[in-house]
Amino acid sequence: MTSSLSGRRVLAVGPALKALVDGPLAGSAIEAAGLERLAGVRAGECDLVLVDADAWDAPALAAAIQALGLVGAAPPVLVVGERLPAPVVRNLLRLQTSDVLDAPFSPEQLLGAAAALLASAAPAAPAPAGPAQPSRCWAVTGAVGGAGATTVAVEVATALAARAETDKAVCLIDLNLADGAAAAYLGAEPSMRLGDFAGAADRIDAAILQAFVTPVSKQMDLLAAGRDPDAFQSVSREAVLRLLEVACETYPFVILDMPRHRRDWTLDALTGCDEVLVVSELTVPALIAARSLTDEIEAGAGVKPRIVLNRLASRMFGPAPSMAEAERALQRKADAGISSDWEAAAASANLGGPVAQHRPKSKIVKDIVALVERLAAGPTRKDAAPRRAA
Repeated sequence: MTSSLSGRRVLAVGPALKALVDGPLAGSAIEAAGLERLAGVRAGECDLVLVDADAWDAPALAAAIQALGLVGAAPPVLVVGERLPAPVVRNLLRLQTSDVLDAPFSPEQLLGAAAALLASAAPAAPAPAGPAQPSRCWAVTGAVGGAGATTVAVEVATALAARAETDKAVCLIDLNLADGAAAAYLGAEPSMRLGDFAGAADRIDAAILQAFVTPVSKQMDLLAAGRDPDAFQSVSREAVLRLLEVACETYPFVILDMPRHRRDWTLDALTGCDEVLVVSELTVPALIAARSLTDEIEAGAGVKPRIVLNRLASRMFGPAPSMAEAERALQRKADAGISSDWEAAAASANLGGPVAQHRPKSKIVKDIVALVERLAAGPTRKDAAPRRAA
C-alpha cells in the first residue's frame, strides 16, 4: 500500500529519524536537520516537520518550538518520543497544527498521525457536488457469532462495486472496532484510527476520511481499524456517527459490518440505514436469536430488517431445517437465502479477497448478486445518512 507521505516534503529533526526513511517515510523527500532549523522554517518549505523529542534536552526543544510558533505560518509539526516534557507540549499546543505521538509506535500509527495533521492543515476544498443519486446505507449484522455476517457484507459491497459505473462508488465500513475481520477477508491493511478523535468528532471531514481509507478497487474503499481490545471504550459515539455521516455524504453506497452486541451508537446508525440485513444460520438457536434481534431493531430503530438465511444446503437427509421449517421458527418469512459453498468461502478467506474474485461461479456469488439487485431496485429513504449525535 502506498505511504500517505509519498511525495511529501518532510523535515526530520533528530538523527534517529533517518531509520524511518525505508519504512513509513518511504517515498517522501527528507531533509535531515538539527534543532536550529526550526527557527526559520516556513509552511511553503516543507509539508511536515517531524521532531524526535528524545534527541534534545527539554529546555532547548521547548525554545525551538516556541521560536517556530513565532513564524506565524509554520508547517504541521509532529513530535515523537518517549519523553515529552510539559514545556514542550505547552509550546506545541500554541502552534496552529501539531500533534504528539508516544514512542514506541508502529509505522501505521506514525502514518495515521501524519495523515491527520496533513489533512487538517490542508486548505478547505470546495464542497463536493456529491453523488449523482442519493446515498444508500445498508447494514449487515449477525444473529449469532459465526453466522457469516462479515462474509455477506464483503460480498454485498463487492457486488455493488461490480455494478458501479464510477470510481469510489462503495465504502465498506467495519464497525467491529475491537476485532473486525473485513480487512483480513479482503487481504487489505486496516488504517482507520477513530480513537484519535474521541473528543474532537467534528474534525472528521472528507479529507480525514480519505486518510483512513484503504482502497480495495477503483470502485470500492474499506474503512477498518486494526485490532484493539479497548477500541469500544476509546472510540466515542460522536466519532462513529460523524464518520458515518461523512461517508454517506461521500459515497453513493455505504455498507456497514455491524458488531453483534449493541453499542451506544448502534440504534442511531441503524435508524439512518435504508436496509438492515440480519444474517442467521439454519440452527434453531440462531433462528430464535434472529427473530429476537429483528424485533429489537424494529422496535428500537424504526427499521424493518430483512432476514438472510446463510449456508443453505440442498438436503435429502440430515438434521438441518428446511426453509419452511426455518420460517416457522422465525415466525416470519425469510427475505433471502445464501447457498452453502464451503470450499469457495474457505478459498476466499485463505487467499484474501471476496468469493466473487476467487470463485466467481460460486452459488454464494449468484445468490448475493440476486439479493443486491433486488435491494438496489428498491426505494431510497430520504434520511439515508445515519443521524448525528445530539
